[in-house]
Amino acid sequence: MARKVVCALLGKEGDGMDYAPYPGPLGQRIYDSISKQAWQRWLAHQTMLINEYRLTPIEPEARKFLETEMEKFFFGGGSEKPKEFVPK
Repeated sequence: MARKVVCALLGKEGDGMDYAPYPGPLGQRIYDSISKQAWQRWLAHQTMLINEYRLTPIEPEARKFLETEMEKFFFGGGSEKPKEFVPK
């Protein structure tokens, strides 16, 4: 039976993740209050950010930027898309 959470992003109950998807307190907060469906939305948004800003996720500055955007995406009113972004 899947673990259920009331998702902070979607505002409804959904399947919780099987493990913390990110290290540290932010990862635990996501594990406790974000559904698998919302996590998939973040992964798509993160991919767009990496592509649009041409980030290299192994670089510390890029990782910090993505972590900040992740926190905003889930708990801070949303992460903005780059001005130049044009959806397909």
